[in-house]
Amino acid sequence: MHVDGSAGPKRERGADPWVWPRISLVTPVFNSAYYLEATIRSVLSQAYPSLEYIIIDGGSTDGTLDIIRKYESQLHAWMSEPDRGTYDAVNKGFARASGEIMGWINASDLLHVRSLFTVGGVFRAFPQVEWTTGRPTTLHEDGTAASILNLRRWSRYRFLAGDNRYIQQESTFWRRSLWERAGGLDISWGLAGDFELWVRFFRYAKLYAVDALIAGYRSHADSQSLQNLDKCHRIQEEIVEKELASLAGAKHLKLCHALTARARRTPGLSKAWTKLAIGMLRSLPGADLPPVIRYCNDQWVMEKR
Repeated sequence: MHVDGSAGPKRERGADPWVWPRISLVTPVFNSAYYLEATIRSVLSQAYPSLEYIIIDGGSTDGTLDIIRKYESQLHAWMSEPDRGTYDAVNKGFARASGEIMGWINASDLLHVRSLFTVGGVFRAFPQVEWTTGRPTTLHEDGTAASILNLRRWSRYRFLAGDNRYIQQESTFWRRSLWERAGGLDISWGLAGDFELWVRFFRYAKLYAVDALIAGYRSHADSQSLQNLDKCHRIQEEIVEKELASLAGAKHLKLCHALTARARRTPGLSKAWTKLAIGMLRSLPGADLPPVIRYCNDQWVMEKR
C-alpha cells in the first residue's frame, strides 16, 4: 500500500470553509417536480461548508419552480428559461460557478450522505488528481437503494477499446482546470454528451476510482437514456471511432474496438465476447491505470495493486 494524503472526513465537523475546496454542483431540471425536492435535500442536508449549488431549469410548468423557490435562500444561483436540453443547462450552470471542483447531479438522482466531504477530502489530499469517480450505485424509482456495483479501475485505452463504458456521471467530479483544458459539454452529441466529455477528459488526465459511495442513479420510466439506450450506444461508438481515428500508432487498439463493436451487434456473441476478450483486457497491466483511492486509518490513501 502506498500512502499519500492528509486527514480526511474526521475534520468535517465545524470545518472552516477555507479548509475545504469549493465545490460547484449543478442540477439541470425540466418538469421534474416529482423527484426534484429529494435531490435538492440530498445536496443541502450535507452542510458542506464551501458549496456553490446551482439549479438551471428549462422552463418547467409542473410545479418545479415552486420547489426551487422553497430552497432559494440556500442556493448559489438559479434560473428558468428555455434551453436545448440537459447538457446546455449544465453548461449554463457552470458558467455561473467559480468552484475549484465541479460536478452535476440530475434532478432525479441523489447524493449519498456526506459524500461531498468525501469529494472535497480526496481532492484536498491529492493535488495531482484531476478527476475521480465513486463506486457506482443505483436506486429504485422510490429512491431506495437498488445495487452497489463493483469498483473498477479506469484506463483510457481500455475504455476506448470497449471495456466498461459506464462512468457514473453523478458520482464523477473534476477540477476546474481540467474542464477549462478539455472544454465544456458539446450538446451536439445529444444523449451521449457526458460520454463525449469523458473521452476528452481522458486526453489530459487519468481517472481515479474512489472506493466510496458518492451518488446514486435513479432508474425510472421517464429516463431519456433508458428509453433510448440503443441510440445512445450508437452515438458512443461514433464518438470512440472519431477519437481512435485521431490517435497515431493505435493499430491494436483500433482492431480491438472494431472486433468488440462487431461482437456487440451480433446476436448470441456479445456476452461470450465480453466474458472472454474484455475479461482478458482487464487482466492486462496498463501504464495509464491509476491506483484506487480509499479511506484508511483516518486518511485518504492510494492503493497500488
